[in-house]
Amino acid sequence: MSTLRFMKAVRLIQRERRLELQEVAVPEPGPHDALVRVKAAGICHSDAHYRAGKSRVDPLPLTLGHEVAGVVETVGSSVSDFKAGDRVCVHYLATCGECGYCKQGNEQFCGTGKMIGKYRDGGYAEFILMPARSLFRLPAEIAFEHGAILMCSSATSMHALNKARLKAGETVAVFGVGGLGLSAIQLARAFGARDVFAVEINPAKLAIVKKLGAIGIDAAKVDAVKELKRLTNGRGVDVALELIGLPLTMQQTVQSLATKGRAALVGITDKTFEIAPYEELLNKEAEIIGVSDHLASELPLLIEWVRQGKLDLSNIVRRTIPLDADAINETLDGLEKFGDEGRVVIIPELNSR
Repeated sequence: MSTLRFMKAVRLIQRERRLELQEVAVPEPGPHDALVRVKAAGICHSDAHYRAGKSRVDPLPLTLGHEVAGVVETVGSSVSDFKAGDRVCVHYLATCGECGYCKQGNEQFCGTGKMIGKYRDGGYAEFILMPARSLFRLPAEIAFEHGAILMCSSATSMHALNKARLKAGETVAVFGVGGLGLSAIQLARAFGARDVFAVEINPAKLAIVKKLGAIGIDAAKVDAVKELKRLTNGRGVDVALELIGLPLTMQQTVQSLATKGRAALVGITDKTFEIAPYEELLNKEAEIIGVSDHLASELPLLIEWVRQGKLDLSNIVRRTIPLDADAINETLDGLEKFGDEGRVVIIPELNSR
């Protein structure tokens, strides 16, 4: 008979209110589950949307956090792929694994699937319970904080490039150089893009993109669309990624496209934007593509590229904080203001140091 244990978790109690630290029971693994001791949990811009009530979170109270890496604590009786002590990163979805969408590799549309940190407890805690099928081995060469953020920002950037069908030799424009943007630039180059342009208004971020081999465009000083057209001899870009979630930049991604270009929209917003259907889409046979998170099938290659150094996450994680409600709320405050400090990662072990 197991003894009930308790853990610390930072939770959303009510929408439009600050997160609170609570003591909650450590969950018990079912036959197909694994209990993971959280070593790192990234703080995503989406979490700021959840706290603000811009996107539904249910049920409340709920532990936020969908970028998680850690060490397996215990596994259920039917789990044979993982054991206690294994380093893992956590896919953001708990799915059935049996429905048509899951079997097709489109598990983000699983009818019973639940996203951690949104519809089931996430990683702003000392432990997280997940189906073992949602775990991926984290090589020893990859730090836990990097393993955590690659499960969202990097994975979503890869999915966006896959959805946009980026081919070697094509040109790419990345609108927004946060955690997703820094990954998207490097991944586009790994895919073989000829030129990668980074559209940003923050000088510090523009300085970083140059080190990554991208061509920075300061949208605070020039018209981004006109500059992209100028740099591509009037043609426009083959692929444009919108990673911010603003109507203006969504409009600009479409306007910057070349003939047969593809705009992949990733940023979350509750606003609309206008397009000129004939001039900006029909006449060019351009496409607007919605991007919903990422796929588990994309993760092994992404993890391997991080291990090989093709994707360097050292410039993306800017700061680590303990599992502390005040520190987490302050980080979310900055994200709501589109702050420039990059990914902040929670390290629960900092609480005991």
